[in-house]
Amino acid sequence: MSATWYECKVKYKKTNDNGVQKMVTEPYLIDAISYTEAEARINEEMTAYVSEEFKITNIKVANYAEIHPFENSDRWFKSKVALVAYDEESGKERKTNIYLLVQANDVKEAYDNTVTAMKNTMGDYTIPAISESPIMDVFPYFSGEEDDLERVEEFNKVKASVLVEEEELEAEVQEA
Repeated sequence: MSATWYECKVKYKKTNDNGVQKMVTEPYLIDAISYTEAEARINEEMTAYVSEEFKITNIKVANYAEIHPFENSDRWFKSKVALVAYDEESGKERKTNIYLLVQANDVKEAYDNTVTAMKNTMGDYTIPAISESPIMDVFPYFSGEEDDLERVEEFNKVKASVLVEEEELEAEVQEA
């Protein structure tokens, strides 16, 4: 089952570097099953971060196919990826656009992270656009149970070992 991501805009008073409070509206991304759950979860998440009153001004379904966090990165970038398919009936190339949200420090790193995310894609693709996203933070769904966190860690270990095995196999093929 794939995740449905909701973009939630939250309005609250934020203190800037000078100590002045200013009203801001910032978008956050929440993994939820419905609008109702998205609203409940953003309320819960923002209560932990915002000490004063806040207001949820908008909730909409986000059009991201995948979300890719990367360590040591502090901003989110929206990568437009065009999947290229050959239509045998018409004899023409068809492109289907998907959007990835990747974490990076700058556009170049966002491009590199998008290529990393698309590494195991079987088909051809191009990356026609990357732009900085206004998304402030992403809140994936975790049940909060200990075994849930263990499953996530185990999944990441398996994923990392598969990538190492594929790289070793590619190196052997190139040597032969």
